[in-house]
Amino acid sequence: MGSTRRPVLFVSYAESGLLNPLLVLVEELSRRGVPDLWFAADEKARPLVEAAGVGSPVSFASLGDTVPTMSAVTWDDATYREVTQRSRFRAHRAVVKHSFVPRARVEKYRRLEAVAEEVEPALMVVESMCQFGYELAITKGIPYVLGVPFVPSNVLTSHVPFAKSYTPKGFPVPHSGLPGRMSFPQRVANQLFRLRTLGMFLTSSLRAVAQEDDRVRTELGIVPEARQMMARIDHAEHVLCYSVPELDYPFPLPEKVRLVGAMVPPLPQAPDDGGLAEWLDARRSVVYMGFGTITRLTREQVAALVEVARRLSDRHAVLWKLPKEQQGLLPAPETLPANLRIEGWVPSQLDVLAHPNVGVFFTHAGGNGFHEGLYFGKPLVVRPLWVDCEDQAVRGRDFGVSLTLDRSETIDPDVVFDTLSRVLDDGAFRERAEHFGSLLRAAGGRGAAADLLLGLPALAHN
Repeated sequence: MGSTRRPVLFVSYAESGLLNPLLVLVEELSRRGVPDLWFAADEKARPLVEAAGVGSPVSFASLGDTVPTMSAVTWDDATYREVTQRSRFRAHRAVVKHSFVPRARVEKYRRLEAVAEEVEPALMVVESMCQFGYELAITKGIPYVLGVPFVPSNVLTSHVPFAKSYTPKGFPVPHSGLPGRMSFPQRVANQLFRLRTLGMFLTSSLRAVAQEDDRVRTELGIVPEARQMMARIDHAEHVLCYSVPELDYPFPLPEKVRLVGAMVPPLPQAPDDGGLAEWLDARRSVVYMGFGTITRLTREQVAALVEVARRLSDRHAVLWKLPKEQQGLLPAPETLPANLRIEGWVPSQLDVLAHPNVGVFFTHAGGNGFHEGLYFGKPLVVRPLWVDCEDQAVRGRDFGVSLTLDRSETIDPDVVFDTLSRVLDDGAFRERAEHFGSLLRAAGGRGAAADLLLGLPALAHN
């Protein structure tokens, strides 16, 4: 008679854009009373994970403190400027240079290995950027599901030529920001992006890092199958993508890729919001500005956005989620326009986006924000931050739900005001956003994702 224990072990980095969808999913399983739920992440995620145990408990397994080289939130200002520079390829190259640090994941792998030995999971649910998570699952032969907060082609398209790819030849390379239908110069640029990425790894510096990566994998006992370019996809039971096919350029999706739409918890997520809902109720039209946890604005950029809010004041209010550490860049309080409300932290961005008086979401177009805004039928104005943001931005533009601002050091109030006004005044943007919202909601979200997990043979009882 076999054991009836079927532990499920979630693994993620602690950055909110990667962590939050898995928190929604583990909370859904907890709400259904699924036993033996575990969540491994950096220590700072502990309170969020423990709060997800709304039904059956969710046990937190600490992977220690955050390693600075593995978290964009902790990169210094010089690195931040390098990874967010205007050149898409140079920004892509900088991200690779600063995040490809093989030794940085050794301790995480060892800690996760110890957790897996204790928990003996029947299934792992691994965030797609968490390399040590899927390497361990493949090495130990543990069935796993991969969670993807981007459009599906982001993880199904190779960055280099001649490598395995699940998308057709000539498909836009991730992080290139190129459209599905390309002009001849764009097709050349797309191929050059691949070749230049390959060329990066032929330089002496990155060859040395790749050799160190091989030594680390050998030291950790990682099996050869986990080292393949598409290993995280090839060996997964399911690839859960929080999108819908219509928000990516068309290509045949592998059967294991399941598009479940945005991962949204039951709302309101934060009923005690300090009066924010009442403030939104009292405004006829609200522009919501939120640029994620990584964006760092300059004093000049902050002043430009305050000026944009001032110019909108005759018709629209502005809610701005501006981190407290950046609020010192604001002009004197008495000079701020009356229509502007600034919050260091919004208790629930989802509650804000769900509010009927919010007319547009001014965003950096990270994977979660892009899909969440559309889930609630909100058109977008996008100022891309980096890498995947460029890809979501070009799709939003092509599918008629957003307009994109140039990512530069200077924010021009005239351009931003005109762009916001165009999206607010042209009902076609709202209609297209509502169309995609209906598709995202119909995909099933957390419920569909939970059903897929629970239907896997690894969680079936004897």
